[in-house]
Amino acid sequence: MEKISQLYQEWVGEKPESITKLPGAGSNRTYYRIEGSHGSVIGVKGTSAEENHTFIYLSGHFRARGLPVPDVFIASEDEFYYIQTDLGNCSLFQTLEKGRLAGGCYSSEEIKLLHKTIALLPHFQVSGAEGLDFAQCYPSSEFDLIGIHFDLNYFKYCFLKTTGIEFNEYKLEKDLNLFAADLNQNYGDTFLYRDFQSRNVMMSLEGKPYFIDFQGGRRGPIHYDVASFLWQAAARYPSSLRLDLIQTYLSELKSLIPVDTDQFFSRLNLFVLFRLMQVLGAYGYRGYFERKPHFLQSIFPAIDSLRDQLMQGHYPYPYLISLLQDMCSLPSLHPLEDRTPSHLVISIYSFSYKKGIPEDKSGNGGGYVFDCRSTHNPGRYERYRNFTGLDEPVIRFLEEDGEIQTFLESVYKLVDFHVARYLERGFTHLMFSFGCTGGQHRSVYSAQHLAEHLNEKFGVEVKLCHREQKIDQVLPQKK
Repeated sequence: MEKISQLYQEWVGEKPESITKLPGAGSNRTYYRIEGSHGSVIGVKGTSAEENHTFIYLSGHFRARGLPVPDVFIASEDEFYYIQTDLGNCSLFQTLEKGRLAGGCYSSEEIKLLHKTIALLPHFQVSGAEGLDFAQCYPSSEFDLIGIHFDLNYFKYCFLKTTGIEFNEYKLEKDLNLFAADLNQNYGDTFLYRDFQSRNVMMSLEGKPYFIDFQGGRRGPIHYDVASFLWQAAARYPSSLRLDLIQTYLSELKSLIPVDTDQFFSRLNLFVLFRLMQVLGAYGYRGYFERKPHFLQSIFPAIDSLRDQLMQGHYPYPYLISLLQDMCSLPSLHPLEDRTPSHLVISIYSFSYKKGIPEDKSGNGGGYVFDCRSTHNPGRYERYRNFTGLDEPVIRFLEEDGEIQTFLESVYKLVDFHVARYLERGFTHLMFSFGCTGGQHRSVYSAQHLAEHLNEKFGVEVKLCHREQKIDQVLPQKK
């Protein structure tokens, strides 16, 4: 934050009035809202100087072409930090929330915004490509076979293999090679936005769309961006609306370059399949490995979109298509409400190691046992002998000491990942136990806090037992 403040002072010649860190999203960049005499602007801290350089270059290029993107006012010498236009807090994704929550029943105003947005896409792809130095793009200057195979392998290793489905890797690789070659056919000098989706469109107070997160763009096929925008899984666009939006896009595109409509739709069909596979790879990596709940929640609608596409499209990759169909039929990849039994029940125990580890009565076995004895023990002090981990004096002691909270931070990371996977796979029981010397202070505190954390975060039913205190509690499933 200090370097952001220094950069702002270098730009305007005075200190900012306030700097507020903004909530993170899918990006690894950190954003700050800066208030000062020049109004509100956004400070950005990136993790890659190369990626930042590309964003700064493309922003300047697109603005020179009259395209609605943020202006970069100043960047640090190493380009790890820069300050840009504040486009507000409301994305197109948020603006369309009512229609999305209504299962794809969008209002006339929401539909107008979608048409307005997609009509601007050809201008980025065609006008934005004019005079653009593609050598400035990151991480590569063009959409090529290396990039295609990267995305296909992303799907294979970060999603397909996590499902547990068995497959012949040689047969799959043969079809993926054919698929990659078809995707890599000549596409001309057009700009591939790469991540053209409603989360990357900011809406001004006047209702004008502005575009962000284009730093992954490069020379590439126009069809990919159309697939990214219209087959965004969570949007649930009806097929009729999707077709209307494609017509708006094509009408604008034809005003810029000649278009063979039949060929366009044929190519689009390929890129819809490719994009759906690519996003599942991303959801797998960000959800399963980085443990980000938003991406885990996105898997089911993406599977629904892939299932629909496989029913409608015709693809000359028999083994790949057969494998995808089998994958989409897995019970673990259906929404929880479509499965039986209906919900996961988590058992959590606190206990004394002197009296043994609690028995798993579900018959499933497994689960986790966490040893709390490495943390500072209130039981060593006479004044805490008659209290438990549920009582305020012990809670205050443990939290002011801090060791138990550091311990639980690691527990939460492991447990959250495990619970998310059990929910996805339709499992019905999971058990966690916390042990300490007497089963009175540290284990009780830890078990209670984990129970409340899981019930709040996942809405699951939790059966809590402080065994040595003879206290049982049920935190009911949240509807």
